[in-house]
Amino acid sequence: MGGKKVCIVGSGNWGSAIAKIAGSNAAQLSTFENQVNMWVLEEEVGGRRLTDIINTEHENVKYLPGHKLPPNVVAEPDLLKACAGADVLLFVVPHQFIRKVCDQLKGHVKKDAVGMSLIKGVDEGPDGLRLISDIIHEKLGIEMSVLMGANIANEVAGEKFCETTIGCKNTQHGQMLKELMQTPNFRVTVVQEADTVEICGALKNVVAVGAGFCDGLGYGDNTKAAVIRLGLMEMIGFAKLFCKGPVSPSTFLESCGVADLITTCYGGRNRKVAEAFAKTGKSIEQLEKEMLNGQKLQGPQTSAELHRILKSKNVVEKFPLFTAVYRICYEGKPVTDVIKCLQNHPEHK
Repeated sequence: MGGKKVCIVGSGNWGSAIAKIAGSNAAQLSTFENQVNMWVLEEEVGGRRLTDIINTEHENVKYLPGHKLPPNVVAEPDLLKACAGADVLLFVVPHQFIRKVCDQLKGHVKKDAVGMSLIKGVDEGPDGLRLISDIIHEKLGIEMSVLMGANIANEVAGEKFCETTIGCKNTQHGQMLKELMQTPNFRVTVVQEADTVEICGALKNVVAVGAGFCDGLGYGDNTKAAVIRLGLMEMIGFAKLFCKGPVSPSTFLESCGVADLITTCYGGRNRKVAEAFAKTGKSIEQLEKEMLNGQKLQGPQTSAELHRILKSKNVVEKFPLFTAVYRICYEGKPVTDVIKCLQNHPEHK
């Protein structure tokens, strides 16, 4: 019996950066099988199939150009073939596609496989908030962990130093996943509060949209620091309201919390598109098409999911920043409302 078989479900910007790490570690460690499959939604690039380009040139020329993937990472357009016999499944698709992917995988995944979600977003169910890892667990019946952190994909692929957080309730699996992911320039801390780690990853994108609005309006670094701090307070408040397990402030001091929030409010696509929205008045959809080369924005959509949840629990007024982002994105409210929400924030009452 060889090592554990790893499959990466998704191959966008972040999925490809993760493939670079997991592929090179799997090739060196006896714990894992050498070949790492990566499911790629087939598309044509310059008249060639993307999977063929990845498998011959070892580069995802569309979503992670300029970075070579290890030769043991094999692109596979058939989801079931990619995941066949996998012991470790890393999920990295945009959060709006996860249900569809899981429905296709149902009944085709090993019962004792271990899953890890690297997807930043939340979903909503009839009873309010659904974590992406819960949806995967419910549909596939496998144990789930999460990986979240201050990890802008191109920088991770360029092997620039960063940290990340794995949220995992099972210590043994946490160590195995750390082994698969950690490199000298990608340092991993494992914590048990998986739900809090995952909530951070989803909510910070909403705060980043607020930060982008402030940039677009020409406010400075002090204002952005206030957005980050008040955003963090709302993130902690939301986690306390909605996580079933314990929520300790120390988890927000990990990479998945304050570090990810800072990097996303200064770099990252949510901030960038929100700034353009404030400056140009074009719609979010239009800007997404123009600026992101087929990538998806998570912030605005997450704000809409949050808003419905906050409304159903009758706590909208406790989360003015989250609410302002939603109203500006979806209800045509003026971008300047983001400043009003800061001026009247309950934290200052």
